[in-house]
Amino acid sequence: MLIARLIADPEGLETRLDAVTVALEREGMPVALAQMTDFCGDVLQIALPAGDASVVRRLIDEHFTPADVLISQVDFHIPQLFVSDMDSTMIGQECIDELADFAGLKGKVAAITERAMQGELDFASALIERVELLAGMPEATIDTCLADRIRPMAGAQQLVATLRAKGCRTVLVTGGFHHFADPIAAQLGFDHVVGNRLAVADCRLTGQLAGPIVDSSVKERVLREESARIGEGAISLSTGDGANDIPMLRAATWGIAYRAKPKARAAADGAIDRGDLTAILDLLGIPRDEWVASSVG
Repeated sequence: MLIARLIADPEGLETRLDAVTVALEREGMPVALAQMTDFCGDVLQIALPAGDASVVRRLIDEHFTPADVLISQVDFHIPQLFVSDMDSTMIGQECIDELADFAGLKGKVAAITERAMQGELDFASALIERVELLAGMPEATIDTCLADRIRPMAGAQQLVATLRAKGCRTVLVTGGFHHFADPIAAQLGFDHVVGNRLAVADCRLTGQLAGPIVDSSVKERVLREESARIGEGAISLSTGDGANDIPMLRAATWGIAYRAKPKARAAADGAIDRGDLTAILDLLGIPRDEWVASSVG
């Protein structure tokens, strides 16, 4: 069974459902059932006896964009593991870009960041290049940047808190820095953090990294190792937005791209393009009266 769940503009929804049903049948994938779910009246579920998930995704995009969607080839359950990217996923900013602004270098650094997230540049090389530009910056500037510039993405804390309340282990894994990730993880309620470390000497950034780089391979490895600790058949969920998240998105039971770059969106099992991060809870089938209220303003 192939199951697609989606949240789209309710206006004209029935007409668009009829159109996608016809399109699926033309592809040799008849719809077995299509109905609004009981757990959330906004979620449309389309079930097919079998089919090509990539074709289903393409047709849903054609007929329902913008929408929040998740396609699964297994029954939906509460994930036992949630592994998420940080920048532009759990928070609304790219930390290194905002930090570079204090040195008057945001434009230059942000351009490199964007190309890396689009998959146009090698992530590790792009990270090293950007960190070198921060050499000499007072370490205290990070605290100022964190307080003044960095804000959680809408729905982030409620997503994490609700998953944890359901027994899910939550891990924040970032190509960014522990200086930012540790307080953000504490604020949002993550169980564990994996990230890069900025080298500091005499209370100033040296322009170097301390320790190995957290890149796409590390993100994937973290997800696989955390899953293995839970046990064979562990159900995992991952979220991210950039090219360096692709291996992690593909490795999870469900990889969901959040307001993502095209390559990451295409690689994922689902995408959030319309709502905030709590749309993931709706797509997973967690009733709203079981959501944990957010304490983050």
